[in-house]
Amino acid sequence: MEALGASAVPSFHIRTTLDKTKLRRPMFLNFHSNPTPSSTFSLVNKKQSNFKVFNTISSTVSTEPTNPPEPALETHSQGEKFDWYSQWYPVMPIWDLDKRRPHAKKVIGLDVVVWWDRNEETWKVFDDRCPHRLAPLSEGRIDQWGRLQCVYHGWCFNGSGNCKFIPQANPDGPPVHTAKKACVAVYPSTVQNKIVWFWPNLDPRYKDILVEKKPPYIPEIDDPSYTNLMGNRDIPYGYEILIENLMDPAHVPYAHHGILEILPSKNRVKADREGGTPLEFKIDKLDINGFNTVQFQEWNRTNFIAPYLFCACLKPEDQANGSESSAGTRKDTSVQKEFFFIFFCIPVSPGSSRLIWSFPRNYGYWIYKLVPRWIFDIKQNLIIDSDLYLLHIEEHKIMDVGPANWQKACFVPTKSDALVIGFRKWLDKYAGGQVDWRGKYSGVLPPTPPREQLMDRYWSHVVNCTSCNAAYKGFNVLEVVLRVVSVASIAIAAAAKQGAISAAARTAMALMAVLFYASSRCLAHFIYRNFHYHDYDHAFR
Repeated sequence: MEALGASAVPSFHIRTTLDKTKLRRPMFLNFHSNPTPSSTFSLVNKKQSNFKVFNTISSTVSTEPTNPPEPALETHSQGEKFDWYSQWYPVMPIWDLDKRRPHAKKVIGLDVVVWWDRNEETWKVFDDRCPHRLAPLSEGRIDQWGRLQCVYHGWCFNGSGNCKFIPQANPDGPPVHTAKKACVAVYPSTVQNKIVWFWPNLDPRYKDILVEKKPPYIPEIDDPSYTNLMGNRDIPYGYEILIENLMDPAHVPYAHHGILEILPSKNRVKADREGGTPLEFKIDKLDINGFNTVQFQEWNRTNFIAPYLFCACLKPEDQANGSESSAGTRKDTSVQKEFFFIFFCIPVSPGSSRLIWSFPRNYGYWIYKLVPRWIFDIKQNLIIDSDLYLLHIEEHKIMDVGPANWQKACFVPTKSDALVIGFRKWLDKYAGGQVDWRGKYSGVLPPTPPREQLMDRYWSHVVNCTSCNAAYKGFNVLEVVLRVVSVASIAIAAAAKQGAISAAARTAMALMAVLFYASSRCLAHFIYRNFHYHDYDHAFR
């Protein structure tokens, strides 16, 4: 799944060696306390003064092979503990949110409603319950004055969470709507990198947390010289399984065989049909904020920024030191091609997570201008579905042995598993071994539903994607039109009086009816496979 975006990019080889003197550091691979973009590529993550900030890239990149999984260099103070509720969390990309309606979302076990406050011209994140009778505000509407209205009894709230109107209250009586208990809880929120973020803590001391600490900032997402593909999907397995799967490129040629083509490097010999090969990762540094890694083959540096962000950068090998033309001459490349994989892995509830992906790149702009986003999303969903079932089952098996026994139950002898081991080490050492749900859940995973329900695309993606939702509605309208034209053609041919139309015309209308009907059935099949359910049988790939 970490190769989700590869289908949107022309196939290329990746360099297997790095020129230390010419390596250009990706923007997001450095932390800086100063959020102002500099000429050096950086990822900005502004921390509070009592948070440690670690440097995620060294001045040189070693190309020496390492011996079997080595312990990561750990930098931490005794007793440091990761606070799951003192972090900014991404909720949704703004281009998949409709300003005309409220949106229900769950993040780290909290039910929130995201809505556009047109009076303040900003996105708001509220606790998703009306103070009256705890009905979900996400089922409400935005009224004509731009207030969030609960549709159970019509209570209305402004962007600060204050109740502005209670229809049942006597206008000549006491102003009950001004009572503190009539207010909705408002979470700190902001928009950054075209994503709505919120701070999952209602403690008043965090009211102005944005001044002290900002979400991680990735300049490439906002950089106009980079084209970008962003999407989201709800995933029916937990945050831990999702993020470690994205950290594991070794599974791509097997779990996604027939979907993602892995081109071997010039000096690499395929050991089997799928082309799996040894991968060497090493964790440079691990602390409470996450870790960064080195891999000595195709990937440049990758980063895990706790608790949800995993980033990686690829550079096509044909422009490591310029590329050869068809005449065999070397041509210079003034701008180095870069393709970024950025994954936000959001804990939702036990056995459920949300993935927001972004694939910025500084080449191949034309493809995004010509091809609508829903076409790319079809491929992304197919990639997700191709290992979705096995990861769902894997999570249940890990829960059976106990997450604390993961290291004992799983045999991970190769360096390709270094990132997964590093993540599990971070989770155990700093984060309590699992997401802190604050007692909301019993620790039991939801039962496994039928396969078609588990891998359903409509409710997990289509309804939450503006591009796919528009395409889905358009195709359904077209499918109905084709069926109507088919029936109308038969009816006209049958109703016409003898001699009113020629035999040839009757035959043509009958053929046209058959053609339109067949087209409607093919389109219905296309809609079902791409917007509802598309199974993946590994045995016949």
